[in-house]
Amino acid sequence: METLAQNRPAAGIACIVVGMICISINDMIIKQLSGDYPLHQIVMFRASIGLILTLALVQYEGGFSILKTRQPLLHLLRGLLVVASNMCFFMALAVMPLADVTALFFVAPLFITLLSIPMLGEKVGPLRIGAVVVGFIGVIIMQRPWESGDALVANRLVLLLPLLAALTYALLQLMTRKLGATTKASALACYMQAVFILVSLGFYLIAGDGRFAEGTDDPSLLFLFRAWVWPGEGDWIFLLALGMNVAVIGYTLSQAYRLADAATLSPFEYVGLPMAVFWGWLIWSELPDLEIWIGMILIMGAGLFVFLREQQKSRRLARRRVSVPR
Repeated sequence: METLAQNRPAAGIACIVVGMICISINDMIIKQLSGDYPLHQIVMFRASIGLILTLALVQYEGGFSILKTRQPLLHLLRGLLVVASNMCFFMALAVMPLADVTALFFVAPLFITLLSIPMLGEKVGPLRIGAVVVGFIGVIIMQRPWESGDALVANRLVLLLPLLAALTYALLQLMTRKLGATTKASALACYMQAVFILVSLGFYLIAGDGRFAEGTDDPSLLFLFRAWVWPGEGDWIFLLALGMNVAVIGYTLSQAYRLADAATLSPFEYVGLPMAVFWGWLIWSELPDLEIWIGMILIMGAGLFVFLREQQKSRRLARRRVSVPR
């Protein structure tokens, strides 16, 4: 059966670019708020506002009947994967520069390329596998295994958090590809916001009073377990912006992976990388050092090579279809 991905690659690319720009704004705002609020409180506000906006999109795409599904456990698993990805990413963001975390996270498209082989049955040749290896060399350089722990911006475990975020993100996007064949993008986004709310409520009930933050000075753990507080007057606009952003992100990313194959879309996620450098420089006067720049170049180069090879493959297949006698 011919898939949506074979029909709408341009629309999928447009969706992924819009989604990545919104993600960069989302990351910037959350880093700005990370010193005052717990992560699960920010996520709760963000997801609640996002769910309201997403339900409007549900109405636009067919009404509440499209929320019915025969695969509730798979949608729950997808939601938990995005929660895990967000948690790992933002815990690292509370400690590390925005550009560093984003650069490490951008190993996700390489994970997507590798995982698309067993999960989607996509064929990935040796040259693309080689490009993936080059990308992971860039990750190793950014991890700086030759440095002592005191010379790093964060401890080794925190440096691994963006990679865990990338792996879970890759898995959820491949699940989106499978579930998107029968589920509207707004419904996918709606399920995701609902899982965010449930997990955040669970965190509030277990850790909302800040009991697990007592006695720790680790910024990542403080961000995760800090007690809930009533938002300051000037912060409501940021929380509202997060909610609006997450609705756009959930919809555009879900739609993108419904409309185009993973290998075609993944390189365009790198739009978020220069955006992260820009926000880090503009707001926190952060600029990546040499190792981060080298790692960025290797990972982006690997991703772009994978994309070009995929495009060449698609053109060859198209020419073969045209040359086949009718």
